[in-house]
Amino acid sequence: MSRSQKTERLQVTDPYIELRTGPGRGFPVFFVTKRGDFIEIELRHTDWYRVKTDDGKVGWVTRQQLESTLTAAGATKSFRDVLLDDYLSRKVQLGGAWGHFHSEPMLKLWTSYRLSETLSLEGTIGQVQGVFSGSDFWHINVVLEPWSDRRISPFFGVGIGKFKNFPNLSLIGATTTDAKLANAQVGVRYHLTERFVLQVDYSLYTAFVSDQKSTEYRALTAGVSFFF
Repeated sequence: MSRSQKTERLQVTDPYIELRTGPGRGFPVFFVTKRGDFIEIELRHTDWYRVKTDDGKVGWVTRQQLESTLTAAGATKSFRDVLLDDYLSRKVQLGGAWGHFHSEPMLKLWTSYRLSETLSLEGTIGQVQGVFSGSDFWHINVVLEPWSDRRISPFFGVGIGKFKNFPNLSLIGATTTDAKLANAQVGVRYHLTERFVLQVDYSLYTAFVSDQKSTEYRALTAGVSFFF
């Protein structure tokens, strides 16, 4: 449920607007405003808005009922698609993806928090299951999304974390590798519908095995996230 940044007074221009007791057509109409009356928007729930009349009546109306109202300046009130509003104001995203890490199948999960319109902090955990070994890793990235207000939005990220490789027990003399990890990524997001986003990304991982040795891995993944 989204609360308005500030209350806004609107003038009714239709013959009337019906106020319901709740945000849905299953709730009964308990009051009707008439043309010329003023109402204030208090908050929104999906496609429904809670409004307050000048005489203190509080009820719910649909966006369609408000589209013909006038602002205090006499202009027609503009209501963008509420799904677009939710997408533009998204803060937290959770997602999962499948792909290949150095030609081996991998699965990763991530969550991100938007610090600003273009900058996010993202945490990822992943697992790779190869023929001769398995790997676990995690990293935290700073992600730049310069066109985050678009339905198709490219992004770029850099981060650090940890990488651990576990050789199969059948391999003689194999040892576990525990290394620091750095990564850089580039990808694109596409707003599918409602709160779901499709994401494809390509990452370059560098595992610092020792002071003198590092190993590079490349990964390509695709997945879906949802935001709230």
